[in-house]
Amino acid sequence: MKWITRERVKVDRVACPWLIRKFIDPEAQFHFVPAVEVMEQARRLGAIPFDVPPHPDAKYVHRDGKCTFEVLVEEYQITDRAVYRLANIVHGADIAGEENATPQSAGLKAIAEGFAETGRDDYDRLEKEFPLYDALYAWCRKQGAAL
Repeated sequence: MKWITRERVKVDRVACPWLIRKFIDPEAQFHFVPAVEVMEQARRLGAIPFDVPPHPDAKYVHRDGKCTFEVLVEEYQITDRAVYRLANIVHGADIAGEENATPQSAGLKAIAEGFAETGRDDYDRLEKEFPLYDALYAWCRKQGAAL
């Protein structure tokens, strides 16, 4: 599958590709374009838009107080307890004013913003940050089922 979102990725737009590759589609291809071009390019490329401003043709967006990562977990019925714990961390890091949702959220937000300053482009950011999400996921697994 092809997926598309806004360029200049940070928390949710890095966490979602990680989740997609790990739990939804290991062969997923990602495209990053200016926000005003997402829906047009999605149609042209046959790509699935995610984490974009609300649009009738965009299914995977923030909704009901959830970030896109949480929406994907729900929509794809991912039942892994460590993913739920990670979703709570991502929620706090991505949703303004929710930085204290978990003890890890503010740190993830700071790290994501730092990567945004050091990455050459969005593909570089994914490459550099996926190991961070692998590590957080491993930590979440170690914590067990408690939320």
